[in-house]
Amino acid sequence: MKVEYKIKFEMPENYNPFVVLNKLPSPISSKMTEIYNYSVEPYGFYFLDNLVDQKVAGYAMKLFIDECLKYSGQVEIQKI
Repeated sequence: MKVEYKIKFEMPENYNPFVVLNKLPSPISSKMTEIYNYSVEPYGFYFLDNLVDQKVAGYAMKLFIDECLKYSGQVEIQKI
């Protein structure tokens, strides 16, 4: 089972996600399974939680949300 999210914010025109992407924990568990995945989209971030390790996935999602809040006063999280 998996849970997908759209993390939407008003992304600046020349936004560079390099800083936040370098802070992310490893998306691979010690059992070599994918914990989470993501992509940078025009609306913000797509986030996929594979429900393998909630602590790691939750921390990664928090980093994305914090990044959005640096640039926008409003963040919309949509479960899809």
